Amino acid sequence: MSFDPASLQQSWPLPAKPRPIVTFGAGSIVGDAHYPAYKKGGFPIAGLFDPDEAKARKLTEAWGVTAYASVAEAAAVENAIFDLATPPARHADILKVLPEGSFALIQKPMGSDLGQASEILRICRERNITAAVNFQLRFAPLMLALKDAIAQGWLGEVVDFDTWLALDTPWSLWPFLNGLPRVEIAMHSIHYIDLIRQMLGNPLGVHAKTLGHPNHEVAQTRTSAILDYGNRVRCSLSINHDHKFGRRFQACEFRVSGTEGAAYVKLGVNLDYPRGEPDELMIYPKGGSNWVNVPLKGAWFPDAFVGRMANLQRFASGEDKDLVSSVEDGWHTMALVEAAYQSSAAPATPLAQKPEA
Repeated sequence: MSFDPASLQQSWPLPAKPRPIVTFGAGSIVGDAHYPAYKKGGFPIAGLFDPDEAKARKLTEAWGVTAYASVAEAAAVENAIFDLATPPARHADILKVLPEGSFALIQKPMGSDLGQASEILRICRERNITAAVNFQLRFAPLMLALKDAIAQGWLGEVVDFDTWLALDTPWSLWPFLNGLPRVEIAMHSIHYIDLIRQMLGNPLGVHAKTLGHPNHEVAQTRTSAILDYGNRVRCSLSINHDHKFGRRFQACEFRVSGTEGAAYVKLGVNLDYPRGEPDELMIYPKGGSNWVNVPLKGAWFPDAFVGRMANLQRFASGEDKDLVSSVEDGWHTMALVEAAYQSSAAPATPLAQKPEA
């Protein structure tokens, strides 16, 4: 059988009867990604609440949805999917107000640290809230296709997974990051860590170093990490958001190698952000003799957000048997993030001292 790139899955099926969406938070991610995706997917948006009334009004008027006066009013919408586009430290407070037995999508990260992730998990269990974490990179067309190619055996056994970023990220677009103690891994590389977990499972451990840059005050913008998968799989991340020397040698890519094939992934949205570039996926398939381009039907933004919401909606209606990135699974991503920060804070293995003459 020859490799057919057009046969790879690139989208998630839509629900037959989507529920209305109620959003908490009116930050830029809502207007730039959530609502464009929900409109594209045909999901009805009931409205949103944000304590900043001016910010909420601007967004609700632009999208023609209701601006709720309080958290309680928003939480009272019947048969809704609750979309928590709130800061990590606020997730637990919102979940405590939602009706028991409701369905929710929680913006990543799942709390500010593992302690908050455990609290979120406890609340969801106690209140019987079915919640997914918005690790939407799993639903990007190129990542669905890559996962499908691996599942079909076109790479053989995956034995190498490299994540390489060298780019110029405009941190000034997110002033709320200033002063946060955890930034790069918790807010950005968490996407890649979560995706790797989906592809390879939980690692045995992690070696990591994350640090800032002298040219700005964001806590961390550069990370090096090795995920330990034993003696068969090598997995590494090299992340540099401060490569400000022109586009030519910038990169945002994965290289995934198997025993019989390989894949190359380019995440275009992060290059020249927020304008971005097209995503790319190329496969060197088992039994092939050259790289094959996979024509992509969409991009990480906004298509991954469509798939993320579609899976939650379909799980709520019984159309999907599995909820991808549930809070039960998302907790493990947060545990890996926590371990990476602990590794970064721990001393490195010291070099031996040369014996005296």
